[in-house]
Amino acid sequence: MKLEKQRRLAHVARRYYLEDQKQSDIARELGISRPMVSRLLAEARELGVVEIRIHDPECREDSLLERLRTAGMVQGGILVEDGAENDETNQRLSRGAVELLRQIGARRLGVGWGYLIGQLVTWLEQHPQPHSAITDICPLVGNASVPARNYQSNENVRLMAQQLGAVPHFLYLPALPESLEERQLLCSTEIYRQICQQWEQIDTALVNIGDYPSSPDFASLVRYGSLLQDQRACGRMLIYYFNEAGTVIQSDQDFAIQIPMEALKQCPRIIGVCSANTSARALRGALNTGILTHIVARADLVQELLGE
Repeated sequence: MKLEKQRRLAHVARRYYLEDQKQSDIARELGISRPMVSRLLAEARELGVVEIRIHDPECREDSLLERLRTAGMVQGGILVEDGAENDETNQRLSRGAVELLRQIGARRLGVGWGYLIGQLVTWLEQHPQPHSAITDICPLVGNASVPARNYQSNENVRLMAQQLGAVPHFLYLPALPESLEERQLLCSTEIYRQICQQWEQIDTALVNIGDYPSSPDFASLVRYGSLLQDQRACGRMLIYYFNEAGTVIQSDQDFAIQIPMEALKQCPRIIGVCSANTSARALRGALNTGILTHIVARADLVQELLGE
């Protein structure tokens, strides 16, 4: 291509694409017809003077998920674009989690707790799904003593079941008993035996991925001593903590009542849901545990995780 022609094409393209000039104004400036300007713009695209790139959010999300699948981290999931602020982002994540449950055909659902789970319940109250395929819902962790709704397991299960047309199953035990001895006593009860039967039957688990340190703290110092610091905990699922390498940190003094890790691993589908504030370190550690089969997260968070 002659240099003079290339300059002319570049000038027309710059005026149109970068300076938002109308084709009629460019034609008037150059003393040519508007159809001629249109032909010059088409020629600029054909000859590579202009390259048009379309950033389709859905294509980006699909690409990021495919990279996670290729790396063997997950089987699938849903990624969402950020909202204008965190509440809107969390609503999108909640909607994504409900949509993923529909896509994978979840029927017997175990539900964790945490901020995003609470947001999901709120979203469902505003957008009931009475004809969902989910038939039964149970909590994966006992009730917390903190007043925040996000950690009231039985109430969240009741509300979710109501909005999804499912049968709720409850765990009438505290998430954090007073001691290891009390935990052993509570776990010998009929109530605990019945919830264990529910845990054995779930086909899908929905767990919140949070950061460490977390708020509330869930008596981590009493349960773990210095283990969480020594092993560099970075995140939490239910009230299990893990580090960036994916090691789930175990303590002989842990008196929490929640689905045993080995029972959780037997669940065919385990969805990790991130909130708007979940860090890349927490998500990386969660994925490295090898426990999750699916995720619901911000696309920007996954992009950060992949180092882009």
